[in-house]
Amino acid sequence: MKAVNIQDVYLNQLRKNNIFVTVFLLNGFQLKGTIKSYDNFTVLVETDGKQQLIYKHAISTFSPAKPVSIEHQE
Repeated sequence: MKAVNIQDVYLNQLRKNNIFVTVFLLNGFQLKGTIKSYDNFTVLVETDGKQQLIYKHAISTFSPAKPVSIEHQE
């Protein structure tokens, strides 16, 4: 059985479904927008046409505007 990477599944669902999300950073700052891309170290968030590349180690929490399905699909 293949191990499921919940982080990748979750971020991919946010990206594919263009779900509005609030990203809470460790310093208390909040970014609101949509996930455009991500990799092992960063997340690209777009807000009002502006892109911000955020390092994952600076992120505390993702709070989506609606529930995200992370059920494993084969």
